[in-house]
Amino acid sequence: MSVTTPRGFRAAGVAAGLKTSGAADVALVVNDGPDAGVAGVFTANRVKAAPVLWTQQVVHGGVVRAVVLNSGGANACTGPAGFQDTHATAEHTAAALTGSSARLIVGAGEVAVCSTGLIGERLPMPKLLPGVRDAVRRLSRDGGQPAAEAIMTTDTRPKTTVARGSGWTVGGMAKGAGMLAPAMATMLCVLTTDAVAGPGTLDAALRAATRVTFDRVDSDGCMSTNDTVLLLASGASGIEPTAAELTAAVTAACDDLAQQLLADAEGATKQIAIEVVGAAGEDDAVEVGRAVARNNLVKTALFGNDPNWGRILAAVGTTAAAFEPDGVDVAVNGVWVCRGGAAAEDRAKVDLTGRAVTIRIDLHAGADAATIWTNDLSHAYVHENSAYST
Repeated sequence: MSVTTPRGFRAAGVAAGLKTSGAADVALVVNDGPDAGVAGVFTANRVKAAPVLWTQQVVHGGVVRAVVLNSGGANACTGPAGFQDTHATAEHTAAALTGSSARLIVGAGEVAVCSTGLIGERLPMPKLLPGVRDAVRRLSRDGGQPAAEAIMTTDTRPKTTVARGSGWTVGGMAKGAGMLAPAMATMLCVLTTDAVAGPGTLDAALRAATRVTFDRVDSDGCMSTNDTVLLLASGASGIEPTAAELTAAVTAACDDLAQQLLADAEGATKQIAIEVVGAAGEDDAVEVGRAVARNNLVKTALFGNDPNWGRILAAVGTTAAAFEPDGVDVAVNGVWVCRGGAAAEDRAKVDLTGRAVTIRIDLHAGADAATIWTNDLSHAYVHENSAYST
């Protein structure tokens, strides 16, 4: 279950010395083709890291043969020199791959670059570039798991997935345990498929998938400078699924990874689904769900096993969504503790001893719905990444 499960892909993960722990910190995913289509979505943060700016340009070209990723340094807010470091990484990767095989010719403009770690510090290029060469030497069809481990920062475990179509497959890996707030995606993620699909089809599938998965995970309200989700297609299966089939598989892979991210959120003891129904529009449902997800009073109450519906209702009231305050119902883990904007069933009936929590909010304003996923805030929430890393 990894980015190398689909045919046509190799990967590697190595330790280059970027992390003081000595753990793996450079990953490489290579598309051996025959196709090399790509799509990508990126952070909506106006402060974008150098690798994001570079990779946006690369994806616009429509062809990506390789993705090189590093942990241990975000290369964000590093100015023109940081962008040059990203460019140099792509050039070095392309040259190493081209030199590794007579069959493989790669240009720097076909290499996407992703970085994660501390903001504001230049990457140690004398360590990174030899790490890239080492990763090229170690590329294999079994390299998906080491690659997933190499992109971890505060993650406690690697995150990989596979979704299968009829004769074709989607694989993926992601990292993220903090700074999980959307407006696109929430972390670094590489998805691969051996389906036959052009850039336009890939782009539509990826955007549809991220809209209802990564874009609806809101762990701590902190948006990163480095968020990147890439979808690469090798075409090695020879099978061209319909747009709907591809979108369904990509969405399934993204959903699995999004839930793994949420389960690994820093210090979390609860995994919370906020289901908003009866909304006048989908945007209203998302706005209400996100308002509750980002409310620290709600999150700390749930950590304390307190089904405090008043805090939930107060969070709903901060939105511009259409609803009548005396018409809102709220249930926590199946118990309708609030009906018509007032107390209903005994809150003591709510069982919050487990990890899974479902909050259902009925606005009684329409027929639309959306779900936002979040977690509680506990004493263990340290958030090493906070404002200084991604």
